[in-house]
Amino acid sequence: MAVYGSSMVTGEEAAFAEAREAGRLLARAGARVACGGYGGIMEAVSRGAAEAGGRVIGYTVATFRGRSPNLYLSEERSCRDLYERLAHLIDGADAMIAMGGGIGTLVEVFLAWNELYMGLLEPRPLILVGEPWKAAVDGLAETMEISPAHLAHVDFCQDAHAALALLEARGVLSGEPASS
Repeated sequence: MAVYGSSMVTGEEAAFAEAREAGRLLARAGARVACGGYGGIMEAVSRGAAEAGGRVIGYTVATFRGRSPNLYLSEERSCRDLYERLAHLIDGADAMIAMGGGIGTLVEVFLAWNELYMGLLEPRPLILVGEPWKAAVDGLAETMEISPAHLAHVDFCQDAHAALALLEARGVLSGEPASS
């Protein structure tokens, strides 16, 4: 289960608490969590999963200077570049969840979305959590070529609990606690 999100979110923000809850819920439902391995949303989801006894893999990038992996990773996998990292966080995921973010998160979401649309990936959930995602995609659809066929490959959820319910309904989660 790959989780995408901003590296800029701090522990005092509601988005951090929501991502931490997502990590906790995913780990309790048996998911192995993968993320970019650094701070912000990545740290929050890692922390939540680790606190719930789950396994967390962080895909870091060797060329990213001045960043350190977060303390909640079970395993760090260093990638030689951003493209290798993207491959792991998209191709290697049973489902993908985005929880806010910036340009980096948009790259992850749009690349995964395009690969799903083009049939380059086996069908799997791509879940965008939070009202800002729906507003952003609706805004893009007003000026760009985003059709109902494109939208069929993405789901919008209000929060981590709704995302987990969707994953359970789609049979993506085993329901068994993840082992470390």
